[in-house]
Amino acid sequence: MAPPRSASDRAPVTTALIRLEGLTRTFEVGDQLVRALDGVDLAIGGGEYLSLMGPSGSGKSTLLNVLGLLDRPTSGEYWLGDVQTSTMPEDLLADTRQKEIGFVFQVFHLIARMSALENVELPMMLAGLPVAERRGRALTALERMGLGPRASHRPNQLSGGERQRVAIARAVVMEPRILLADEPTGNLDSASGGEVVKIMEDLHEQGLTLVVVTHDPSIGGRAHRRLRMRDGRIVQDDQG
Repeated sequence: MAPPRSASDRAPVTTALIRLEGLTRTFEVGDQLVRALDGVDLAIGGGEYLSLMGPSGSGKSTLLNVLGLLDRPTSGEYWLGDVQTSTMPEDLLADTRQKEIGFVFQVFHLIARMSALENVELPMMLAGLPVAERRGRALTALERMGLGPRASHRPNQLSGGERQRVAIARAVVMEPRILLADEPTGNLDSASGGEVVKIMEDLHEQGLTLVVVTHDPSIGGRAHRRLRMRDGRIVQDDQG
């Protein structure tokens, strides 16, 4: 049985799925210190649909990487549910990331030698799921994306839109609570991009918390809550 958490390790009383308090992230570039995130406070409720917008260098992708547990803040606190992740050991951090968070990127990050089905199976294989279970779940995920007949195709046999749908299937096959998308339509034509946005919004309607980083105001404007960043800070938070 795990030891009880001390008062300092317990989350604030909140209904938020995600809570950031005084979050900073700094990088050393040559002899200069760059403050990519500068005292970010943010609460995200379960099932919300947010977009993150702002100019290049505003901190959008840095914030997304911290939210996705791909990077640690320099200071401040990041609560995921009732867990303070900022000081979590690396093994628990990786386990939490695998179970709680799915990722979709502008570059699809599919493995070229693997079929669509095998790419979607990969996170379940890393989690140690039995072959039969992961094969069935991967095929179901691809069918939800309209790609059942393309399951045996490799990435170079798929269109850009199909590859991104494979990436989405892989991102959600472990049934995470959160989907983080970084410029998910950046490499797609408008028709394929529209299909991808619709799929992610359908997943949100089924209860997934969705956070999308985008430069495209027509995509960012679709979110129910729109955050704008500048110089590592959230300078605008529009809802409704």
